[in-house]
Amino acid sequence: MVLTTDVPTREQLARRASELVPLLRKNAAWAEENRRVHEESIEALADAGVFKLRVPIRYGGYEADTRTLVDVASELGRADGSTSWVASVYWIPTWMACLFPDQVQDEVFSTPDVRVCGTLSPTAMAAPVDGGIVVNGKWGFISGALHSQWQVVVAILVGGEGEPMPIMALVPISDLQIADDWYTAGLKGTGSVSTIAQDVFIPAERWLPLPAVLQGQSASPANAGRPIYRTPLLPVASASSVGTVVGMAKGAKEAFFERLPERKISYTAYASQSEAPLTHLQVAEASMKIDQAEFHAHRLASVVDTKGVEGASWTLEERARARADMGAVCRLAKEAVDIFNTASGGSSIYSHVPIQRIARDIQAVNLHALMHPDTNAELYGRILCGLEPNTLYI
Repeated sequence: MVLTTDVPTREQLARRASELVPLLRKNAAWAEENRRVHEESIEALADAGVFKLRVPIRYGGYEADTRTLVDVASELGRADGSTSWVASVYWIPTWMACLFPDQVQDEVFSTPDVRVCGTLSPTAMAAPVDGGIVVNGKWGFISGALHSQWQVVVAILVGGEGEPMPIMALVPISDLQIADDWYTAGLKGTGSVSTIAQDVFIPAERWLPLPAVLQGQSASPANAGRPIYRTPLLPVASASSVGTVVGMAKGAKEAFFERLPERKISYTAYASQSEAPLTHLQVAEASMKIDQAEFHAHRLASVVDTKGVEGASWTLEERARARADMGAVCRLAKEAVDIFNTASGGSSIYSHVPIQRIARDIQAVNLHALMHPDTNAELYGRILCGLEPNTLYI
């Protein structure tokens, strides 16, 4: 272990991310065609310290707060939604790894710039054996699996004492099989393949009860007093994800304005699209929606970070609002992208024009089970109406 005292500021980290924009944009089409992030982009993210943001300081990490994640991902998302999505996804399971016993973390973080992928879907079964559990099953949508060293898996533990229980475990990616099944309409470059476990043994210290994790419990004495590790999982995951979505909307705005000076509106008298009142209304509305999305992203991060520093407990309404804020970011960002996409004309459907890829990527984000605006709004409204949540994921 090493102690890092030279931790970059939020502004420095966001600047590093901004400096990657030209490279990530250059590789975006390749990533989409090859259904994975370009190796050059992975190396650039590592060099910029992106994979260290949620790693404990004692391992050379930065222990960055979620506002930093929002600002960094907003820059990355401007360049390529898929690459930024993978970076954001890594932040969440990396944070989850920090809930495990300290000796487990010693193993995980012994790899420089370690990348941990994962899921919260319990699509596997676990059975107790001497010294641990054996897991069998398959997990889909594992973004970044092709560049990961570890995966956080979720399975249903059956057998032994008590009722069946969802558990969260850490598995070396080398213990799993990869199913190359990522053929999609959006976020193609994320490489979100499926992974498969066949009789994979997991030692006892590498699994935790998922309900305890969702309630904010940790098995790490070393991280117990660290602000970023004493917040419940779902608010953390929500705040870790929204920056990418804001960035995608900003990328759509930049792509639109880059093409605007050369565009007219066909079959009208407008020789320049920029002269049309319709265009003025469209860009104003879309820009305001981006501002609104950014507000919800920053409010969410502020609550997560403030409560982490204070060690304050979360009310049920605050937990539900965290997911509602995430859903609002997704909805508003998609609405902004849709406006810019609609205003981009028939020529924008060519594959070399970025707006068509951004529109497909933001659509894919809005279909994500935990990010879906309607699902999150319903959950928030349910709590506001005095009902109990109908999900563990809060």
